[in-house]
Amino acid sequence: MSTDTPPVEDETEQLSRAELQARVEELESRLSDVEAETGDDGQKMSIIATKGTLDMAYPPLILASTAAAFGYDVTVFHTFWGLDILHEEHSKNLKLSSVGNPNMPVPNVVAALPGMDRVTTSMMERKIDGNDTATIEELIETSLDMGVEFQACQMTIDLLDYDEDDFYDGVRTGVGAATAIQDMADADIQLLV
Repeated sequence: MSTDTPPVEDETEQLSRAELQARVEELESRLSDVEAETGDDGQKMSIIATKGTLDMAYPPLILASTAAAFGYDVTVFHTFWGLDILHEEHSKNLKLSSVGNPNMPVPNVVAALPGMDRVTTSMMERKIDGNDTATIEELIETSLDMGVEFQACQMTIDLLDYDEDDFYDGVRTGVGAATAIQDMADADIQLLV
């Protein structure tokens, strides 16, 4: 005589599963409450952009747009020459410095000649066009569309006598060092470019 009934679980094993399930539900609830309190539902990245040459405009923009694509909350604080990246007119005319750049195909003696920055800038622009690399303007617009917050240092705006209307639409002006420091303190990743 055979019985086709499944084996009965031990009463203590059932109790352990029930307790474990209750504990998991409690922890999930507590985690949800903490996330709601802090508003922290994702990682944050803070980038400081200080240089305004053509080759140094790409790193903060590529890092910002890539991080935003991965769901990071990203801010980029532009100060001193890095502010030219956000300046609508200046960003279209960024130069590549050939002096002191060890990766340039010309020696420093030649790179220091008048007009060489124009030559090396033209070489880089041709590479960018030929490689279908996004322009500075395209990267800024894409980043803004993805929610990246570009901050323009107010002290530098005043120092360089720029007008707030000189910047791309969506750039946050009037930002000071204290705001940038607080943003960095709250970020999971901080970069100085």
